[in-house]
Amino acid sequence: MSESVFDTRKLTDVYDEIRKVYLSDNRPWIIGFSGGKDSTCLVQLVWNALSELSDEKLQKPVYVISSDTLVESPQIAARITGSLNKMEKHGQEQNLPLSTNLLRPKIEDTFWVRLLGLGYPAPTVMFRWCTDMLKINNADRFIEEKVSEYGEAIVLLGMRKSESISRHQTMNLYKIDNSLLSRHSKFAQTYIYTPIEDFSAEDVWNYLLQNKNPWNENNRDLLALYQDANASECPLVVDTSTPSCGGGRFGCWTCTVVDKQSYLNNLIENGEEWMEILAELREELKQTQDPQAWEKVREKKRRNGKVELKTHDVKCTKCSTVINDVSLKNCPVCLEKENVEIPLIRYTPGPYTMKFRREYLEKLLVGQVKIQKQKNDPDMELILKEEIHEIQRIWRMEQGDWQNSAYQIYEKITGIKLESAKEDLG
Repeated sequence: MSESVFDTRKLTDVYDEIRKVYLSDNRPWIIGFSGGKDSTCLVQLVWNALSELSDEKLQKPVYVISSDTLVESPQIAARITGSLNKMEKHGQEQNLPLSTNLLRPKIEDTFWVRLLGLGYPAPTVMFRWCTDMLKINNADRFIEEKVSEYGEAIVLLGMRKSESISRHQTMNLYKIDNSLLSRHSKFAQTYIYTPIEDFSAEDVWNYLLQNKNPWNENNRDLLALYQDANASECPLVVDTSTPSCGGGRFGCWTCTVVDKQSYLNNLIENGEEWMEILAELREELKQTQDPQAWEKVREKKRRNGKVELKTHDVKCTKCSTVINDVSLKNCPVCLEKENVEIPLIRYTPGPYTMKFRREYLEKLLVGQVKIQKQKNDPDMELILKEEIHEIQRIWRMEQGDWQNSAYQIYEKITGIKLESAKEDLG
């Protein structure tokens, strides 16, 4: 059992430190909130500390930010939105200088626009394009806006040294001597403050369960989310060193970086049968990462129109053995073991084919309609109408799709006709 921060400090000491840092300058605070235990603990500590200050001293703005990737786990997405709304409401009632901000990727950077519009392959450990597009860029833009407005800013994160050795090392790397602040890894005019860095997981839970939530949520409901042993928190992502959290409750349901979406299966077993639809859609994307599927779902040419031949490490389409000898046409392992000629993949595959993109868009919309009916929620969307518009624009400009097939598919499945945006033909 890890040591408790409260062996050497009182809770009032933590509050005093937070107030001291808040009152020490005019730099705005930006708090990263993911809806998990650590970020909830962070916001609650800050809230309770600042609530003891007089209105005259509460002059510095506090921005609570969360990232909505648009492919979040549905339960978590709803929880975060609800939490932000309650924070905004109760913060105003208590005269705190607090505002909440739900950050979304630009429409051209959303998961479905990149994957179906441009044909980006489902993310892998080696090509995790989603992290930048869906999370990091959103937070970066917000931070840059506030730095531009105020000159400098302080970002508060619910990071703890006891989470891992690498996290401990990273936090120490950017620490400023004789200061409670650390340097930001990217922005010179931005600083990091981590009030719960010395908390253990037990400290976090003890604080949450022994102190009333000030924006009127029940922290025991949060505890229930963690009852699954596989549950893990997805922090506000500020750089690519943060690991993928797609396997836990706080990740994206589309995540193909992990091998299995255990949280989806657990919820299905617990009666959330509608999530089978999400699991099936995610599994189909995962299967496109199998080299044997590339011939059917991936173009041979890259997006630049060129075929990129491999100069080393060609892969077998059946056994996935990596062969260093690029002169070989067939896999020597399969030939020796099974006496079959299996071709080696001698090129780096390009984007998804238009055939696959159209077919998957239709399956995605079929899944959306099914879930809307099963949950009796006609407003639930797996893909936004704005994304359909952007996908169609890309298909038209890059693929010559003047038949507006994305619109046709949408109307076929949903019965709703989307009006084509007028193009500037100039």
